[in-house]
Amino acid sequence: MSRIHHLCVRGILIALIVLELTSGCASPPTIERAGVEYDRAVTNVIIEQLLLNIARQRHHHPIHFTVVSNVAATFDFRMNAGIGHRLLEEPGLHLVPILGGTIAENPTISIVPVEGEEFTKRLLTPMDETKFYFLARQGVDLSVLLRLLARDFWTEGIEGEQVFVNSPREKSQYEEFRRRVLHLEALRVASKLYAEPLVFEKTWEMPLNSPEAFQALEKGYQVTHNVKGGTYLLRKQVTGRVVITNYDPSLLSNEIRYHLNQEANKYSTNQVLVDIRPGYPGGDYPFHGGFRLRSFNAILAFIARGIDEEVEFAVEPDPRTGPTLQNPAKSLEILETERRPAGQAFGVKYKDWFYSLKDAAVEDKAAARWNLDSFRVLYQLFQMTVTDVSKTLVPGITIAK
Repeated sequence: MSRIHHLCVRGILIALIVLELTSGCASPPTIERAGVEYDRAVTNVIIEQLLLNIARQRHHHPIHFTVVSNVAATFDFRMNAGIGHRLLEEPGLHLVPILGGTIAENPTISIVPVEGEEFTKRLLTPMDETKFYFLARQGVDLSVLLRLLARDFWTEGIEGEQVFVNSPREKSQYEEFRRRVLHLEALRVASKLYAEPLVFEKTWEMPLNSPEAFQALEKGYQVTHNVKGGTYLLRKQVTGRVVITNYDPSLLSNEIRYHLNQEANKYSTNQVLVDIRPGYPGGDYPFHGGFRLRSFNAILAFIARGIDEEVEFAVEPDPRTGPTLQNPAKSLEILETERRPAGQAFGVKYKDWFYSLKDAAVEDKAAARWNLDSFRVLYQLFQMTVTDVSKTLVPGITIAK
C-alpha cells in the first residue's frame, strides 16, 4: 500500500510540473496573437471605412464614421491534471498522468459614432499647418501631400490676389496649381526646399519699476538692464508659423524672419505661406503666396469626384522645374468595378459596385505604389484628426463576443 501511495504522489507531482510548464507557455503566445489580430482588425475597419465613405461621396450620400474606442479582452486559462492507471498483461500498477485544459477569450469592443462636435472637429474643420508640417517632416512626397491636402494656391501680384484652385473643373487654374506643386517637389527631391517653422528672437523694453519684468524671468525671458535708458530689455526665442522656402530661413536676419512671421500671422492656421525667391535654387520660377488646406471631408469629396465627375488629367511641369520622381494624372485612383477585381490591396462593396486600390504586385507597379502611398497619407491624416472619443456625448455601441 505504501508503494502505491508513493507512486500516486509521484504521478501527481509529475502532472503538476507538466501543468505549470504548459500553462506558462500557452498564455503569453495566445495574448500576443490576440493583440496582433485586434490591431489588424481595427486597422482594416478604418481602411474599409475610408473607402466606404469615398464611395458614399461618389454617390452624393452622407458620410459616417465610427471609431473603436476600447477593446477589452479577458483570457481564461484553465488546466486540470490527475492520474489514472491502465491495465496491462504485466503485473503491477501502471500510473498514467491525465492532463487537460481550456482557453477562453471574451472580448468586448466599444464603438463610438463620430457625430456632433466630434464630427465637426474631425471632418469639417480645415486641416491646420501643423499636420502638413508633421507629414512633410516624415519625407512624404509633396506632390502626394499637397494634391490631397491643398484646396488652392493663392498669390498676390500687381492685379491683386490670384487663386489657382486644385480642381480639374477649372482647367487653367488646376494646371497652374499642379505646376507650382511640381516645382516645390522638384526642390524637395534636390534637397533645396525648406518647410520649417520660423524661429526668431522677439525683444521689447519695460520700465525698471514694472512688475512684469520680474515675472518675465520666471517665464524664460532673458532680461538685460539698460542703465542709461532706465528700462529692462526683454528677449525671448519664439517659434512661429510654418513657411515653405527655397532658402534656409535661419540665414536671414532676425528682423526679416520676424516680419515674414508677421505676414504669415495675417492668415489663418489652415494656410501655409510659400516664399520662392530669385537668387536661390529654383528661383528662376519665383512665386510668393500660400496653400489653403482642406477639411478631411473635402479631401474625401475631391477623391470621390475624381472617379467620374471631375477626373484629373496629366499636367507637365514648368520648363524651369527640375526633375521629380513621379507625376501621375490622378492624386489617388479608386477603381470602380462591377465585380471584385483581382490583385486588389484594399476593397469594399457599396451599391453593387466595388471600390478598391490595386496592389503593388500588379503590372504597373509605379502607379500602384503611388496610389498606396497616397492612401497611406489619407489614412494618416484621418488618424491625425483623432480627438478624445471618451468625452463624446453620443452613446456608443458595445459588442461582446
